[in-house]
Amino acid sequence: MISLIFLMLDVFGLECIRGGHRLFRDLSFRLTDGELLQVQGDNGSGKTSLLRLLCGLLLPVAGEIRWRGVPIARLGVDFRRELCLIGHRDALKNELTPLENVRMAAHLAGIRLDGAAARDALAQLGLTGETEEIPCGRLSQGQRRRVALARLACARQPLWLLDEPFAALDAAATGCVAALIGRHVRCGGVVVLTTHQTVDMPVTAARRLTLGA
Repeated sequence: MISLIFLMLDVFGLECIRGGHRLFRDLSFRLTDGELLQVQGDNGSGKTSLLRLLCGLLLPVAGEIRWRGVPIARLGVDFRRELCLIGHRDALKNELTPLENVRMAAHLAGIRLDGAAARDALAQLGLTGETEEIPCGRLSQGQRRRVALARLACARQPLWLLDEPFAALDAAATGCVAALIGRHVRCGGVVVLTTHQTVDMPVTAARRLTLGA
């Protein structure tokens, strides 16, 4: 269960310039507990850059981002502890198996995850049997994406930032990931995701932001 103590993501007057090109400016929104924001837009409109700003990997040209009322630059590691980030790159260790990757990711997030719980997380994404023990460097793109997204089945962080979470997934895996996101939101979590796809999200407090419109 997510703690509902003052969950709030505030974005004020955000401006982003990459490679001399302004992607967006004067961008503001607020998300509180139990809300999802789906960010849409053409390639190059700034969707991934926005997520990188929200997690502190990029600095805005102007504006500010606050979590629980405090600028994320001041929170530092305390903010990162409350953040689950899954980028468009899978961030897997190729020499490790799916089971080892999931347990390592949980450990880095401060989550105790035994082998049975890790197997259950992988099984929810359709990865069972021998697939658990194959080095991730030998898996297909779709299988690697499922391993990365299996982190969501055991994530405890209240804020999820997900870059194209449905890319390279079949219909069954897409439905599973949508269900995990829906469960997180219903439990009071906050989610910001980017997607090019139309996915039926099982949440009521869903909003959309279109960049480059």
